[in-house]
Amino acid sequence: MGELGASIPLEAVLAFVGIIILFFSIIVVSLWAKLNKLRKRYERMLNGAEAVNVEQILIDLQQKLNDQEARNNEIDEKIKQIRQHMRHMKSHIGFCRYNAFAERGSDLSFSIAILDDQRDGVVLTGIHSREQTYMYAKPIEQGQSKYTLSPEEIEAINRCGLKV
Repeated sequence: MGELGASIPLEAVLAFVGIIILFFSIIVVSLWAKLNKLRKRYERMLNGAEAVNVEQILIDLQQKLNDQEARNNEIDEKIKQIRQHMRHMKSHIGFCRYNAFAERGSDLSFSIAILDDQRDGVVLTGIHSREQTYMYAKPIEQGQSKYTLSPEEIEAINRCGLKV
């Protein structure tokens, strides 16, 4: 009883080693096939599928990026011009309706102020009486006119919502 275990027959060890070698051979062949597939894809990517290589693609992308940046600069400049133009647009409107003749009639008279951001523009006033209607237009510069403004015209200017 001096030995702890029985000896393993040599044929069994060789069979076990043969199975392991076969297993690893299958793994190597499988990995080799995958590597060849990846190598072909890599070469296709570098050389391009239609005679275009990665370097040319990068050059084209850089050119497109430069073109896009130039286009963005043009658009930014146009936006600045539009914003500058919009400051002079008569887009602020104030309206005041009133009775020009307190003793009779109704609120059929009106004043309309049409101004831009600099408070330049015009005030239109319509005075309605029983027989006729009179229309007046007064130019406005910086919220003031060289003509005398009625309280209703001043109210219409103030209703434009512009700061003094």
